[in-house]
Amino acid sequence: MKIFSKEQIYKGDKVTEEQQSLPPSELMERAGLQIFNWMHLRMQGAQVPIHVFCGIGNNGGDGLVLARHLITHGYNVEVYVVNCGNSRSKDFLTSYDKVKDVSKKWPQLLKCETDFPDIHRDDIIVDAIFGIGLNREIESWIKALFNHFKASSAFTLSVDIPSGWFTDKPIEDNEGVVRANYTLSFQSPKLIFFLPETADCTIQWEVIDIGIDRDYLMTTETEYELISKNEVLPMYKPRDKYAHKGDFGHGLIVGGSYGKIGAVHLATRSVLSSGAGLTTAFIPKCGYVPLQTSLPEAMVITDADTNKITAIDFDIKPDAIGIGIGMGKFPDTVSALKAFLKNNKAPLVIDADALNIISENNDLLKLIPENSILTPHPKELERLIGEWSNDFDKLKKASDFSTKYKVLVIIKGANTIIVYGQKKFISVTGNPGMATAGSGDVLTGIITGLLCQKYNPLESALFGVYLHGKAGDLALEEYGYQSLLASHIVDYIGEAYIDLFKQPEQPQQEEVEAENS
Repeated sequence: MKIFSKEQIYKGDKVTEEQQSLPPSELMERAGLQIFNWMHLRMQGAQVPIHVFCGIGNNGGDGLVLARHLITHGYNVEVYVVNCGNSRSKDFLTSYDKVKDVSKKWPQLLKCETDFPDIHRDDIIVDAIFGIGLNREIESWIKALFNHFKASSAFTLSVDIPSGWFTDKPIEDNEGVVRANYTLSFQSPKLIFFLPETADCTIQWEVIDIGIDRDYLMTTETEYELISKNEVLPMYKPRDKYAHKGDFGHGLIVGGSYGKIGAVHLATRSVLSSGAGLTTAFIPKCGYVPLQTSLPEAMVITDADTNKITAIDFDIKPDAIGIGIGMGKFPDTVSALKAFLKNNKAPLVIDADALNIISENNDLLKLIPENSILTPHPKELERLIGEWSNDFDKLKKASDFSTKYKVLVIIKGANTIIVYGQKKFISVTGNPGMATAGSGDVLTGIITGLLCQKYNPLESALFGVYLHGKAGDLALEEYGYQSLLASHIVDYIGEAYIDLFKQPEQPQQEEVEAENS
């Protein structure tokens, strides 16, 4: 699913009006009607007090259309116009007049704190005050209104985007925003739903279709895309009946040091579980017996040193290599990594201490092969690209780094982001239970295993992040957040594959559509 920028959304509206010969207010009518349909399906006429707060722009106009349908269907609704300026949009005024046509009780005008209505905990607030076009400081009395919403503890539904937030930059005042329980986003989600610093704008979100021109949606390239089952399923490579292990590649995991052989175990097992035909681990001698005993399906090559890696020397020809897991930053290991990077020709997944070594030895950056996949956790990312001022700055710096060195950067987190030059992909799988030791090692192994199977680097990164998160989601159902272990994620990789082909459950009730009047 594409995530459109503010400018692309405006252009999409204009293209739709031109291609479908629509009057300017028709998209507003569609938007308000779709929001009503969503509420009507769930409320079925329940007489819960609904407070619809409308700004004086197009977002407010959407709220007025919603309010009109709520009124005509007999809901217990109060409508307010938040007087946040002197200029009403033309479409807002059109929608305002239509509300007057169906109700003798006109919307209440709010101009200061003394105008605020009483809102109870069991009421519903609809926030249609500011949309994506907000570009100015919010008045203090409107901030007080937002705090009034919060203090009521009432369920808050935002229209398109919670008021006060921006689509492309962080907020400056934490008090000047609405934090929604649910947001109905028009046609595509907003980037801020997926970034750590702005994700608390809404607890849940849903996209509603307002009929934007399909050709425009299909052909417009976006900087950001969501990656879910629908996006990764076409990447899946089915297996031929007569295939053998040699058809699915040989993966090599390089890493480990005294006390950190478990990380290699997790990564190596993940290479196998993701589908590689053969897997070898290159480790210090101290890990030989533990790894051969715990993972009989893997082959093992050892360094000459007992406790650390001093020379990465092997006589196999791997199809992909994952390197850095539990490796440490010993001087001999730094030299070994440098020599390895100078001579390696296989596709690479670079993780953990290999990234830390590279960040401390910038001359190694030029040795990284094109299309290598880097999988840093937040602190490792900071060491690579430098400090950032906010999430938007972080994404820009990661994009610039990816472009400069021609590598893929995976920003691990609640919504893992795959950075491929100036293009970014956001995963919808994963959960807080995966914030546990070894989870990143599993991801490195999965991606390495996919590279072995001839998925290209971008496919390997996207599919690997999806499978990793989905396996974690499936494991969560059994183990819960606190007890989820990295090894549980490996256990569920197979279930994540199987889930690709499961059909979604059909809804029990068709959506009820209101009269377009």
